[in-house]
Amino acid sequence: MHIEPGLLAQTKLIAANTAALAVLASQAPALARRPALWLRTGLAALFFTLFMQAFHLPVGPSELHFIGAMPIYLLLGFLPTLFGFALGLGLQGLLFEPQDLVHLGVNALSLMVPLTVLHQTLGRRLNTAALSAAQILKLDGVYYAGVTLMVGFWLTQSADAFALADWARFAASYLAVVALEPLFTLCLVRGVRGVRGQALLPAWAGVCLDERLTGARA
Repeated sequence: MHIEPGLLAQTKLIAANTAALAVLASQAPALARRPALWLRTGLAALFFTLFMQAFHLPVGPSELHFIGAMPIYLLLGFLPTLFGFALGLGLQGLLFEPQDLVHLGVNALSLMVPLTVLHQTLGRRLNTAALSAAQILKLDGVYYAGVTLMVGFWLTQSADAFALADWARFAASYLAVVALEPLFTLCLVRGVRGVRGQALLPAWAGVCLDERLTGARA
């Protein structure tokens, strides 16, 4: 979902950075009021960075990544995932891919906008403690459809000619992620369920895991 450097004009990069900051600023008060979410945000940023570095492949005008969006969202919650995406992209740029810092706002919006839409629609009605494989597959499908549409939007803003075939090749590449990530997510969620009733989990679940998953009160 990274947009290759040089595709967007400086004015559009400034607009994207401003929009990304506005999204984060609108949610910052809710994050600031709940210190328990700060640790989760750090964990989300760390896991997201590791997932992205574990697998990334150039595809047309962008890159195919294992983002791990649904495991992070379902285990850690909306706000930690939202801020974790932005922090993780910054961390990845600083440590591994400095050229991507130019498009930090662009790439952050490509992840944050679909996440926000998903959370405000399907996520509001989601019973995280009773997830099925079909539900996780639906969440992944909707989210990555949003990511590919965001990449398509940025390509239409490029000074270069927009090739629909190149975007379609990139979008098709994410079918592999949509097919594999739900299995990874389901294993993690079931693993948490498996230890939920044991003595180890209650001591740290309220800090490290989203309350909807553990059954704790928010």
